[in-house]
Amino acid sequence: MAYQNAMDALNLNMPRKVPRTEYSASSYWSLVSAVTGISVTPESDWETKSRASMAFEKAWDFGFTWSVLIHNQVLAECRTSMGHAAYAEGGVDMNRNIQCPFDDIEQVLSFDPYKVYGEKNREQLIRDFDANYDALCAGHPDQVNMTGIYVTMISGLIEIFGWDWLLEGLGEDPDRFGEVADHYADWIYQYFDALAASKAPVVMIHDDIVWTQGAFANPKWYRKHVFPAYEKLFDPLHKAGKKILYTSDGTFTEFIDDIAACGINGFVMEPTTDMAYIAKKYGKTHAFVGNADCRILTFGTKEDIRREVERCFNIGRDCPGFFLAVGNHLPSSVPVENALYYNECYEEMAYRW
Repeated sequence: MAYQNAMDALNLNMPRKVPRTEYSASSYWSLVSAVTGISVTPESDWETKSRASMAFEKAWDFGFTWSVLIHNQVLAECRTSMGHAAYAEGGVDMNRNIQCPFDDIEQVLSFDPYKVYGEKNREQLIRDFDANYDALCAGHPDQVNMTGIYVTMISGLIEIFGWDWLLEGLGEDPDRFGEVADHYADWIYQYFDALAASKAPVVMIHDDIVWTQGAFANPKWYRKHVFPAYEKLFDPLHKAGKKILYTSDGTFTEFIDDIAACGINGFVMEPTTDMAYIAKKYGKTHAFVGNADCRILTFGTKEDIRREVERCFNIGRDCPGFFLAVGNHLPSSVPVENALYYNECYEEMAYRW
């Protein structure tokens, strides 16, 4: 049922039950244990974790699991490590390794991705995408599965330069840094071309183009370098008939129309992006996923949580492609009892008729 509900929503055939997904919840082991009855902790073996996560997703009726294959591993020859704060349960993702391969601004503004990362074997990339998709289908047989690309444009530049050099490049010479972005688009196109030839009918395209406050560069720069790149990168996906789901963290409200014009099929957003605007303008033509706020689940009362779920359903219930999700993840900082109550509210409100 979860698969069919999700596929109906992606095809804009309104399902009776609003489908859902969640991020990070499947590895919030205290919650997973509470829901499934499987004893699992951050120290458990991979097999136990995998079995518990699958059981959790089935119990919570996931329509799909957010997934991409191409992340910063493809930039390993030259990338900045900014470290990582503790986020996952048990702090297992803490990373204090901070290093950068760039010494001056000229190195940044003259960076050529093709020279550094080189040409890729298209057939191997296709095999990699297909293998990833097959593995996900085997692991999540009751869900719509997808593969995709994380480092589309801005996210790729963040991985390469880190925030300090990226912002300095934009500030020092936005035209030259725009040329670097254009060259990056030319290089990453190889992955989009291969993704288009893969067997996955639904693909996830990720790019963190904004902060919580919105754009961190002049919007004209985005419209000169980012969105034209999207049109080029998405073109083979369109020709192959893929359903394109697009994710950006932060507040991309001012760019909703630009992103839609690039030909995506669905928006995935955090709570600070205006989901009501998406529903009003694109609710009959696009899917969208969101956007309950984990801050309310973390610090709010049961009444607050219920109001937040009601807010999301009031926006999305009449839109055929609406999926519920906690837009800024459901991490281990959310009390288990609050997460369980959130799910109760979902199950109570999810049926349209």
